Amino acid sequence: MRIALFQGIPKPLDVPGNLQRLQHQAQLAAERGVQLLVCPEMFLTGYNIGLEQVVNLAEANDGPSAMRVVEIAQAHRIAIVYGYPERDDDGALYNSVQLIDAHGSSLGNYRKTHLFGELDRSMFSAGHDHFPVVELDGWKVGMLICYDIEFPENARRLALAGAELILVPTANMEPYDFVCQVTVRARAQENQCYLVYANYCGAEGEIHYCGQSSIVGPDGSLLVMAGHDECQLMADLAHERIKQGREAFPYLADLRQDLHRQDAGPL
Repeated sequence: MRIALFQGIPKPLDVPGNLQRLQHQAQLAAERGVQLLVCPEMFLTGYNIGLEQVVNLAEANDGPSAMRVVEIAQAHRIAIVYGYPERDDDGALYNSVQLIDAHGSSLGNYRKTHLFGELDRSMFSAGHDHFPVVELDGWKVGMLICYDIEFPENARRLALAGAELILVPTANMEPYDFVCQVTVRARAQENQCYLVYANYCGAEGEIHYCGQSSIVGPDGSLLVMAGHDECQLMADLAHERIKQGREAFPYLADLRQDLHRQDAGPL
């Protein structure tokens, strides 16, 4: 699979403009033979927008903006992962990402389960126990959002459920460059999964994003890594590298899952 990520400056509150930007990035990626494009956290609206604007801009996962993403995916025959504020049937608000395939079907929707500080908690409810692993073009794919990847349990859970590729739209900011440089590589290596980390660059209010988006191999190697400017990066993924990694580092096979059950209780 050929995969791309978009690292861009946030355009807060401009949903039509961000959809137009997605259209451009999808076209560019498709022309380069890309099958999957991954965009940052809360891409459609911006991240640091406050509760009032989240309430105004949140949509269902099949709302008008989602339908426009479906049109873009179908027009360019490319799968798309994008972040957005989601409102469920009961009115609860979530920081969500959705995977739309090249035919325009929604393969999975994930709600951020680990909220980052007061910024997230002031706007969103935490997602529940739903970590979908879906199939896309012969690959088993899981999704997390930003802070979620900093908890090793989340990536391990997806890997144990069969994930070969973990997609992480993010809005990581200074001074947390360590996550971009080290943490995401460790998560890929310890689970022998490919990992895509799609971040913002530039600033949004008082937040300064640290860029450094990356696509990481299942051995923890950097296939591509961005600097601090807007860009689209691409890499080719191969199942053989996952097989080789899991033979060399059989962590998943050797894990004593009986020692780590959620119902095992405290030591």
